[in-house]
Amino acid sequence: MDTSPTPVSRRELNKAATRESIATAALDFLRNRDFNAFTVDDVAAAAGVSRRTFFNYFSSVEAAVASFTQNYLDQVIVELVARPSDEPLLESAQSALSAGGSARDLAILAETFTLTQDPQLARFQLQAWEECSLKITEVAKQRLPEGTDELYIFALVGAVVGSCKGAFQVWFQKHGTNITEESLADLRSLLASTVGLIRNGFHS
Repeated sequence: MDTSPTPVSRRELNKAATRESIATAALDFLRNRDFNAFTVDDVAAAAGVSRRTFFNYFSSVEAAVASFTQNYLDQVIVELVARPSDEPLLESAQSALSAGGSARDLAILAETFTLTQDPQLARFQLQAWEECSLKITEVAKQRLPEGTDELYIFALVGAVVGSCKGAFQVWFQKHGTNITEESLADLRSLLASTVGLIRNGFHS
């Protein structure tokens, strides 16, 4: 059986490039202006697309910025799925968080976290984490023994995702908007450590 990956079509590559261009334009505006000081039309023009094209990809500027969070979390889930099927789920999660995602994507995720403390923006970040929770729940259901109690699964996933969000809060309190190699290494360490706390039953 041929297990080589299916080639990505030029159309799909173009769509991905357009999506990234729009998201990057939105992030650039957020870096330099207050959130209420620019519009969808501004972002679309900066990305070189029409207003209609913008809405083909994102429902709002907030959703465009939050896409960086979604992209990074999706990469971590890919790492999680790739872990050995007989490995304990929490060990797999810890490894995925330690290695998942590129340094560039982690840097952008950290930056968007610092820029989206406003409740209106934070709402879309929360949605990205909720979607991640649903995906991890599906992975957990496939990895855990058949018949595992549903409450156990949801509690486990909730603990992992909630503690990861907590790691970002701790990181932000320590480093603020200081995005450096050292601060990002600390963030990756915090993400891995938080799952370690769950694995150890929160024993210090």
